Amino acid sequence: MKNSNNLLAKKSYDFSISIINLYKDIVKINKEYVLSKQLLRSGTSIGALIRESEFAQSKPDFIHKFSISLKEANGTRYWLSLLHDTDYISVNQFKKLNEEVSSLIAILVASIKTSKKSLKN
Repeated sequence: MKNSNNLLAKKSYDFSISIINLYKDIVKINKEYVLSKQLLRSGTSIGALIRESEFAQSKPDFIHKFSISLKEANGTRYWLSLLHDTDYISVNQFKKLNEEVSSLIAILVASIKTSKKSLKN
């Protein structure tokens, strides 16, 4: 499970960098501060929670951190859609980041399911 966590940690870190760069562009080009700040918070929280899970106190704590990260990923998908549908980000920006966050969601869901199964055994 450690290797998949390393992959997830890397992917979420890279995603956070993409979100930060998008945030800087939205603020600089569009002078939009409210929606973009929401995206910044949720998009960077995904990786922060994954990082926190590395030192979880227990398996339930680990699952809890991943579950919150999953919620943040879903929220990020919402903010991306909203920014796209209001013309603050391009179709290409949306597609790229939506694919990345969807991949993170899929890995988080699988990891949570696996962890829950191991609790029962």
